[in-house]
Amino acid sequence: MDLVVEDFKRKLANIRTGRATVGLLDPVVVDYYGTMTPLSQMASIAVPEPQMMTVQPWDASAMAAIEKAIIAANLGLNPSNDGKIIRLSVPALNEERRKQFVKQVHEVAEEHRVAVRNVRQRSNDSLKKMLKDKEISEDEERNGLEEVQKFTNTYIAKIDELSKNKEHEIMIV
Repeated sequence: MDLVVEDFKRKLANIRTGRATVGLLDPVVVDYYGTMTPLSQMASIAVPEPQMMTVQPWDASAMAAIEKAIIAANLGLNPSNDGKIIRLSVPALNEERRKQFVKQVHEVAEEHRVAVRNVRQRSNDSLKKMLKDKEISEDEERNGLEEVQKFTNTYIAKIDELSKNKEHEIMIV
């Protein structure tokens, strides 16, 4: 369940809030000499201003490939290249776009709630099998099922809290 929450945090970092973050470029992969390479492994990414990101490739010959990959990633960012560094200005979000991002946050949150419930289901099945095989008593099984449910409630509450915070962050103008 910890892994599900960590994955949820990573997915939330990739959703735009109208401010520049290094996590925005995580999904960008560049065709670097025939190998698909994550941008973060071939360039230094910085956020000098809230609405601006800079990408400084370690190999200047990869500049065009990086620009092409950023455009192809369909993030709504337009790269401007000065020969040494690529600047990306993050446009402000309009109300409609903000609502789309909030909807995306809700979808990702629901996927992760389902994942937590699947972990609960596997744990419950395991406890029931242990009871059937007489490895544990009925009381131990009942206590185990209650503990699993407590963990499930805790992790779903964490996902809900993270989702609510991200939604609030997106809707701030």
